[in-house]
Formats: sequence, C-alpha cells, structure tokens
Amino acid sequence: MSVDRSRLPTEGNNPRTADIDTLEPRAILDRLHAEDRRAVEAVGEVLDDVATAVDIVVRAFRSGGRLVYIGAGTSGRLGVLDAAECPPTFGTEPTMVQAILAGGPEAMWRSREGAEDSAEEGAAAIAERDVDSRDVVFGIAAGSTTPFVIGALREAIRRGAATVFLTCVPPADVPIASQVHVVVAPLTGPEAIAGSTRLKAGTATKLVLNMVTTAAMVRLGKTYGNLMVDLRVTAAKLEDRGRRILRELLGVSYEEAGELLQTSGGRVKTALVMRRRDVGREEAERLLDEAGGFLRKAWKE
Repeated sequence: MSVDRSRLPTEGNNPRTADIDTLEPRAILDRLHAEDRRAVEAVGEVLDDVATAVDIVVRAFRSGGRLVYIGAGTSGRLGVLDAAECPPTFGTEPTMVQAILAGGPEAMWRSREGAEDSAEEGAAAIAERDVDSRDVVFGIAAGSTTPFVIGALREAIRRGAATVFLTCVPPADVPIASQVHVVVAPLTGPEAIAGSTRLKAGTATKLVLNMVTTAAMVRLGKTYGNLMVDLRVTAAKLEDRGRRILRELLGVSYEEAGELLQTSGGRVKTALVMRRRDVGREEAERLLDEAGGFLRKAWKE
C-alpha cells in the first residue's frame, strides 16, 4: 500500500540545491560537500544516543549475544558493510556482528526495492536467525517507515532482544520509537537530490555504524591504545600490519615479528603476551582469557 512520505524531512526538497542542474561540475561538488558537512554535524548532535547504543551492544557481546543489523536498500547495504569489516579489523567471529538485507544477498548488488515492503518478511528474517534476549537487533531506516525493518524490530522485541533504531527522522515522528531501547536520529534534512538517502542520510548512517562497532570493540579490549591488536593474520596486508604492531610495541625487528606471528598462530595479541610475559602460546591465551581479553591486564601494566 502506498504511503504519502512527503512529511518526512529526508523526502523534502532542498532549497540550497534547487539549481544544481544548472551548475558546472566543481560547483555541484561544492554544494554536495556542503551538505555532507551537515551530515557530520547532525551525528555530533546525537552522540549521547550513540553512546547508549554502544553500551547496549557491549552488554550483549559480554553475555554472548550478537549484533544484528537489519535494513533495506542503502541502509541495509551499509549494515552489511560494517558487519563484514569487523572480523578483519577486530578478529571477531563472523557471527558476532551480522547483517540482514531485505531481498537477500543478491540485493547487495542489484536493487530490489520492493523487498522492503513486507513487515512479515522482516519478522521472519529475525526468527530465522533465532534471535533471543542476549542479542541486539539494530534497525536502520533513514526515513523511519520501512515495513521490513519495523516488522523485524517488533519480532525482536517480542523475543526479548535489545533494540536500536537508526533513522534520520525526529524520534517524535517515529511510530516505533517508544518500543525500542534507543532511537539514534541524526537529522540530516532534505537531500541534495530530493529523496536520495544514499547521500547525506547514508553518510550519517555510515558514521554512526562505524562509531558503534569501533567503540564497542575498544570497550571489549580489542585495541591497545589505537592499535588493532586483536587482528588475525589472514592476508599479506594483515601480516604486514601485525608485524608493524609487534615492532612498535615490543621493539623487535620486522623479521622477529614475523617469527612471533608464526608461533602465535597468526594472532597479534597472543604474540604480544608471549613475548612480554615470556610464555608459550597456550599460556598466553590463558592469560588473555583471565584478563577478559584486555592486553593491559594480561601484561599487568
């Protein structure tokens, strides 16, 4: 059923770009860049809500739960992107941060806009993942009305999961706002091209998702300072990064760092504890487990 979305700020006509079709390329880019700056500012206005979302996600992870993004179109694809980046960046299991995209995996590459219209399919996707009270379901819908996402959130609530809703509409105008644990609503306003929420709204969404998983992983001890010490060496680029981290923190040579990585099974954090505490791999992993994964505690700083 068609719904009049003209009241949504994300669907409005932006007076600042009303003449964009008359401009030369550089002038078009200036207008787009100015609007993107508004997206960054909008995220800055809702950092308290983002922090609440981070706390919810960290609690879920500590109880053995998962973060499950769910969205359609650009919103859903950004969830897929963030979920896919967590294992190589933070050494997480692929199941820890997941993403559900309306229309299935093929919708990542070819738009299937009609897939977002079924609340029942959104609920079924949550049931298929066997979501429970340990999990967080993180709905993403720039305009706040996507039935697939709303249906998924309502099913998650029914199952006792924690819920977060990321949208670019004022919470007062979000029908499900009172039912979820927190609404994160960076108000990016009308797009440079009317209704194209892959622009400012997409930029704000990407920023928030980056913040949530990065801050959560930091709180879980996945970094030491600003170094991603929990990475696992699964590619040449990651081996180089791992060697450089070991060199910086231990003062060893690049070659010695490579040897340490080999004996640690390609786990940077394990290699760091092995060398610092002069122990074998099993003992290093035991010390890390005892320290809750925090390198500073395992090192006894």
